[in-house]
Amino acid sequence: MSLETLWLAYQSNLKAFLHKNVSNPNDVEDLLQEILIKTHQNLGQLKDSKKVKSWLFQIANHTIIDFYRKRGNTQDPVESELWYTQADKSVFEQLIQCVLPFINGLPDDEAKLLSAIEIEGISQKAYAEQQGIKYSTLKSRVNKSRQNLYHLFNACCELPVNGSGQLVDFVARSNNCSNC
Repeated sequence: MSLETLWLAYQSNLKAFLHKNVSNPNDVEDLLQEILIKTHQNLGQLKDSKKVKSWLFQIANHTIIDFYRKRGNTQDPVESELWYTQADKSVFEQLIQCVLPFINGLPDDEAKLLSAIEIEGISQKAYAEQQGIKYSTLKSRVNKSRQNLYHLFNACCELPVNGSGQLVDFVARSNNCSNC
């Protein structure tokens, strides 16, 4: 198996794994490059190609451990690096330009619903009252509309999430996506 094939197959999964374990996105990128270098240097030592995924994640895990050992307790944490101070909005900021065309690709009633709730930030209860419909009915419509929106996104982009279900990255499946 070539390094290029291997990297194309597992890069997004490794990146999601790193985002799950490292709070700073810049560190994630650095560690991903370090994993690529270690993979290149040690690819000849891989004996069983059926175990390539576990081998890669073992490299990633050891790289994370080494990263935290190097940092040790000698540095005081910087507030921007703490995972609980602020959510990293960079992925969302990058995707915001793409969200509206996808929402507009939905049927008009679903587009209006998701625009109000997801973009304008109107609560579901308030929207149900404004429209004169039951809250439980609205929740079902929102869920269905979100699923339809997800299917439109998924047709164009791969959307890896971390263990908490938070979006960590996006990768275009092709350049032929008509919505963004």
